[in-house]
Amino acid sequence: MERRTAIPALFALALTAPAFAATLPQDGDIVKGSSHPGCDRIDAKGCVEQAIEAMGGRRRLADIHSASYETVGHTVLSEQSYRQQPFITAYERDNVTVDFDKQRVVRDVHLTWPESDPHTADIDVTLIATLQGGVYHSKQGDSPCSLADLDDTNDALTLGPERLLLNAATAGDLHYAPSQWLRATPHSVVEFTWQGVPVKVLLNAYNHLPDALERTRTFKDFWYAWGDVDQRIYFDNWHVVQGVVFPTNRIDQRNGLWYASTQVIDPAFNVAIDDKLFAMDAAVAAKSAQSKGWNRLFSDKKHVQLAPGIELYQGSWNTTLIRQDDGVLVLEAPISGSYVQGILAKVRSEYPGVPIKGVLSTSDSWPHMAGVRQAVAEGLPVYALDLNKPLLDRLVGAPHRLQPDDLQWHPKTPHWITVGDRVEIGAGANRVVLYPLRGASTERQYMVYFPQYKLLYASDTLALNADNTLYDPDLMHEVMQAVAREHLDVQTVYAMHQGPTPWVDVKRMVDQAVAPAGGSKSTG
Repeated sequence: MERRTAIPALFALALTAPAFAATLPQDGDIVKGSSHPGCDRIDAKGCVEQAIEAMGGRRRLADIHSASYETVGHTVLSEQSYRQQPFITAYERDNVTVDFDKQRVVRDVHLTWPESDPHTADIDVTLIATLQGGVYHSKQGDSPCSLADLDDTNDALTLGPERLLLNAATAGDLHYAPSQWLRATPHSVVEFTWQGVPVKVLLNAYNHLPDALERTRTFKDFWYAWGDVDQRIYFDNWHVVQGVVFPTNRIDQRNGLWYASTQVIDPAFNVAIDDKLFAMDAAVAAKSAQSKGWNRLFSDKKHVQLAPGIELYQGSWNTTLIRQDDGVLVLEAPISGSYVQGILAKVRSEYPGVPIKGVLSTSDSWPHMAGVRQAVAEGLPVYALDLNKPLLDRLVGAPHRLQPDDLQWHPKTPHWITVGDRVEIGAGANRVVLYPLRGASTERQYMVYFPQYKLLYASDTLALNADNTLYDPDLMHEVMQAVAREHLDVQTVYAMHQGPTPWVDVKRMVDQAVAPAGGSKSTG
């Protein structure tokens, strides 16, 4: 039997695709002319029951007590990518066991992280979690998992394909929402409240399967910075598994960005459960649920005076206060609004009556700029790199209605001061000069130079490993190129995640890391 080829058809489609695509409805468009396609003349509960039957029937779904499968997927690192879109990508392959009866999940994770040092890209860890808490389990013992992991566990147990429709059917406020187009196919939409959040399920008008889940929510991973995030999870690649019609592909879209794709491999239901897989330190697991997540508070306990009037407050994200003749500059507004509130309170207690001249935000990484909203809410000028201004505009304009911050309560127009070239601020000993880095990996960062003290703040480029080697030496290599380009005389360098370090030591580490085989080469 001759195998058909699709190449001619694909070629013809490619020639006509732009005109053809323009005539198709887009995902999320409202369906006109039919109130509930595929569910006419039945109520929302009847529409959900019809979908349950399409998946194999209520009895089969209710009889799923456990699930086991592998997953392979990728996530675009929208918060970590050095040059924004198109983003760099992390890859993951997991073995997953879900126990619906005892509400617990174990996930053996093999992660490939693209920003790792050579030979350290592969990371293996086991996540064990319940709705009350969880741990990362490794050879070194248990450590608390993140609040985002607990949210993901909750989703797997309650809003995954195995339980989504059953929970929708029992919701007291189940009702129809306006019908939508999805992949150019009409869908009835049912909506219900789950754990305080409205959830929509898009049901295919023809086969009645749940093709997508929609909700607006706040996240506890790096997306927390964006407040109210519109999420759509697509379900696709349906297979019959033990009589259940089951989606094996899930696409996570956030604020219109295709964020993550996960393929389920070899799913099986009602596998034998080994309780040993779920063993964890209960005290450590309890700490995971007590975490404040990214809503962190500023601490002044670790404090270094870099020079008279230049105070470094160290933590997971470093912040510097710079006292000048006419006011104080705040170098970085990271992590969260609550963190920056603490920084600004520290300024006002240390320098009562002295104006805050502005905030220097040197990087586009979301955790590094998450507190800029607070600076804008307090009417402070923000020095932003020219390439980062569009991103910061979106950040400041992002709705935070679900968990309102100061900017949501009291909107203000941002006062951006754009850094597109050399910018000098202040006079005297604590004068600072801002320089865009413009390297391949540092394109969206700028450095801050203190000429009087030959001191350089290198944004998010300098971090030392435990063995006193550089994490990602390419970043500091680009800093050294920028220092040479601008003819700066540097004796000491520090950064967002690293305290003051002799420049000569960093230069030596860069030289060792980037030297060609068989010799060494100075980076200047």
